[in-house]
Amino acid sequence: MRAVPPREPPGTVPGHPVIVFDALCVLCSANARFVLKHDRREHFRLASMQGEVGAGLYRHFGIDPANPETIILVEGDTVRRDSDAVLAIYAGLGWPWRAIAALGLVPRRLRDPVYRWIARNRYLLFGRRTTCWLPTAEQARRVL
Repeated sequence: MRAVPPREPPGTVPGHPVIVFDALCVLCSANARFVLKHDRREHFRLASMQGEVGAGLYRHFGIDPANPETIILVEGDTVRRDSDAVLAIYAGLGWPWRAIAALGLVPRRLRDPVYRWIARNRYLLFGRRTTCWLPTAEQARRVL
């Protein structure tokens, strides 16, 4: 009997982790642009939580897409969220950005409350766009 590989969540691209972010959040959109600019290997794909793929991934992992208060990083059938997702994203960008992943030495019980406070207050702290951020034509092939 052959082992069946785990099924990729709907909308993902095998071999490319997917970052699901809030395209209305000024901070989140800036981070998405940062990833697209500095991901020289073109390893990551992005999906907004407002879109079909992003909302579907949130639902797949039991997160309400209307009020997620977290970024997620989907790799195959696993998901990272909160500060773990952010640190994994920066680690995946390579040097010098991967140095930020050293913050993983700080216990999650200290990192995640700070992350969640920022996530809950992201519109108040950084602003909210009136329309979703849209990628350039060149970036569009990496946005789901």
